[in-house]
Amino acid sequence: MTLQKKATIISSGTATLLIVIKLFVGVMSGSVAVLASAIDSVLDLIVSAFNYFAITKAEQPANKKFNYGKGKIEALAGVIEGTVITVSGLFIFYTAIKKAINQETVEFLGYSIIVMVISLAITIALVLFLNYAAKKTRSMVVKSDALHYKTDVLSNSAILVSLVLIQMTGFEMIDSIMGVIISIYIIHSAYQIIRDGVYILLDASLDEEMVEKMRDIILEEKEISDFHYLKTRKSGNTNFVDVHLVFSPGISLMRAHHAGDRIEEKIKDLIPDEVWVINAHLDPYDDSEINDQQYVANEEG
Repeated sequence: MTLQKKATIISSGTATLLIVIKLFVGVMSGSVAVLASAIDSVLDLIVSAFNYFAITKAEQPANKKFNYGKGKIEALAGVIEGTVITVSGLFIFYTAIKKAINQETVEFLGYSIIVMVISLAITIALVLFLNYAAKKTRSMVVKSDALHYKTDVLSNSAILVSLVLIQMTGFEMIDSIMGVIISIYIIHSAYQIIRDGVYILLDASLDEEMVEKMRDIILEEKEISDFHYLKTRKSGNTNFVDVHLVFSPGISLMRAHHAGDRIEEKIKDLIPDEVWVINAHLDPYDDSEINDQQYVANEEG
């Protein structure tokens, strides 16, 4: 079993444990913050289960139907996860406002505090593991899961602080205020997850720093006189690179081929743990202007 799958299974098991603990105490105490945290854990479980399915599909090799594999399903999972997180944030916001209006009180504060301390410790341990898995696998699904549970660490910490303050001051409005703050933070975090997923689904290029390193590698090759049409994108843990390499007209095909191989190897060494698919087109002269003119002519025609 791959590390990505292990990460999603551990996330699912952790979410299930937290649901049982938080839901029981949340219902008993009437704390909107604890109930909100329980609902968030339910969504965590749903998302982790979906992530397992997404990773299973993403790891399947390319075939005649899906020539480039199914890596983008991880980005799709990230978008869905971000959407689910957004919905949970909106629900928490609604519940907090409703409690403030109805002036509901929190009971069994001692038990609630104990539950949040336990939840915080468990979630911190899970985040440490997910960060390790995300770093090793570079999986967007695991990275999204890690980010999600990081927000849980912060929200659980905030809930714990609010419960302690309520016990010390008796000011019940703190619970609703903290619920609103948590909901806003959760929605903000979800936006980042959705944005990254959408970028991959729309074939956004790799980050500019990485592309700049590729440019440097190409220009360092002594056989290359120029290059154009450098395009990059990402799908799962696979990076796709397309580029036209310009050589002098008299160079032999063998020398040009070897130069292209050297460039490809250096680019792959930028992130050796990931899969690279590099398509280098060998040009005897710079044909970019001719190709651009033909493209414009076709569009006008």
